[in-house]
Amino acid sequence: MRRSGTMAMLVAAAGMILAACSTTTSHSNDNLGQKATPQKQAATNVQLAIEFMKLNKMAESRDTIERAMKEDPGSTDVQLTAGIIYERLGNMKAATKAYSAAARLGKNDPNVQNTYAGFLCRTGKAAAGEKLFVEVSRNAVYTTPEVALVNAGVCVSSIGDLVDAERYFNRALMVRPNMPEAMVQLGNVALDGGDAAQAVDVVQRYLAINPATAEVLWLGVRAERKAGDNTSAAAFARRIQAEFPDSQQAQMMRTGVDR
Repeated sequence: MRRSGTMAMLVAAAGMILAACSTTTSHSNDNLGQKATPQKQAATNVQLAIEFMKLNKMAESRDTIERAMKEDPGSTDVQLTAGIIYERLGNMKAATKAYSAAARLGKNDPNVQNTYAGFLCRTGKAAAGEKLFVEVSRNAVYTTPEVALVNAGVCVSSIGDLVDAERYFNRALMVRPNMPEAMVQLGNVALDGGDAAQAVDVVQRYLAINPATAEVLWLGVRAERKAGDNTSAAAFARRIQAEFPDSQQAQMMRTGVDR
């Protein structure tokens, strides 16, 4: 049963938060000759910690964010970035503490709550994560409710609840028809549920209106194999190798790894 791509969307939300933090942090010294406040120093250290993490310099990233936590522990950006860094390092106790602090500090920020919900789902708290995603989707100031709905579907899919997952993905498509992420996830759920024909149909509809990705082509490979059409499966496989040679899916095929 496929699980690749399921939790990946939830992890991707953390990357979007990092990008937002990186573009909104302030310089440590707005005026020459003036000592930076602890809050400004923390904002600069958040940005540095993010840059270190992008370079996979995780020790430096951790040390820098820990300085920021001492400088401004009441900052949502600081705590959220710390949670992401600690999770990346596998320090789940520290990650849980930081994410929880960020969720408390950013209780009125749906983007923060969306990221925290993803963490809950990744750490075995699917029911809590699902509930929070639904709350985010209903938040009037959240401009992309379809994203939260897809995340809710991914969350419940990760624990095998395919019925509710399908319901969330269809709700997302009602908000934003032809949403690529929702369509791929809907196809994955169909395949996991044993309906290869529906999965093939999703792939065909996707490719008729959206640019191809390695993920949707790989769904096509698996769905056509399941449906017994090895010729069509091979055609999708060739497209992956030709159009996305550096993708994880292409590498798996080259090494003989299947899902």
